[in-house]
Amino acid sequence: MRPFAAAFVPFLLALMLCLPARAEEAALAAGRDYTGRFQSGDIEPLWQRMTDEMRQALGAPEVLSRLRDTVEARFGPEKAVLSETVERQSGYRIYLRLARHADDPAPLVTQWTLDDAGGIAGFFIRPAQQPADSRFLDYETKAPLRLPFEGAWQVFWGGRTPERNYHVVDRGQRFALDLVVVEDGSTHAGDGLALEDYHCWNRPILAPAAGTVAAAVDGLPDQPPGTMDPANPAGNHVVLDLGNDEFAFLAHLRQGSVAVKPGERVESGQEIGRCGNSGNTSEPHLHFHLQTALVLGEGEGLPAFFNAYVADGEPVARGEPIRGQTIAPQAGR
Repeated sequence: MRPFAAAFVPFLLALMLCLPARAEEAALAAGRDYTGRFQSGDIEPLWQRMTDEMRQALGAPEVLSRLRDTVEARFGPEKAVLSETVERQSGYRIYLRLARHADDPAPLVTQWTLDDAGGIAGFFIRPAQQPADSRFLDYETKAPLRLPFEGAWQVFWGGRTPERNYHVVDRGQRFALDLVVVEDGSTHAGDGLALEDYHCWNRPILAPAAGTVAAAVDGLPDQPPGTMDPANPAGNHVVLDLGNDEFAFLAHLRQGSVAVKPGERVESGQEIGRCGNSGNTSEPHLHFHLQTALVLGEGEGLPAFFNAYVADGEPVARGEPIRGQTIAPQAGR
């Protein structure tokens, strides 16, 4: 999921392939095994795990071999594993490995995505990115925020580390969230080729707090899944001035759904638009962030503390959602 414009990262390889559902321990063992094979150049077993579609996209196992050789030449062999984690997200198990290599002080992140079908569902390796500097790490949101939707949504990207949230490297989107709806382990029904396949498509998007509409865009087309519009990173969107130099961005709204105009006063929970797929996004979702200025890219990101919600079934009086959590407003709030 890539809302807005993500910075280019050398040696990034994102392969959407296929693997069976496993317990966390099995996923950990699989991630270690695949990483070891990649590092040693034992590519053929990894190639055999890939779907026909990914083999066709890559063309040959030599592509992985060349990537492995590039990583080895640039960073040297792995020297020390700093951390290994497995998390569940959108029906997948994500194995994340942070390791220091011999010839570079910056650690590398290796990620394997394991799904329920018996193969490798995703892979990338890249240098660990550092979060953007921020004056607001201890900032407490002044506006009383509610979640900008009803029902249960999942945090696809969210948190304060690059592993949980690729936005953190961007000064303005330092604390941004990407939100989707997951049903039966997937963000979509069927093959996901139609926008209507996506469970969050056309769901109401609500004002997270009372405020004044500072900007609203509604005329951009919704992109077919997998097709992005980098010239219009936010797509159709609404910016709310919540007071106290807090501006809320709600992006990638459905064309024709934006229900407010600049200068209009809105109340917390009021519908401002519908979830869509406009702008620089690979599939329907809601992008949300707070920043200190009206114009995208000119302000600094602010933490967004939401009130009265449920995260993975547990009530949260006030908190910051993080990647992998399923969140919903508390009943009656």
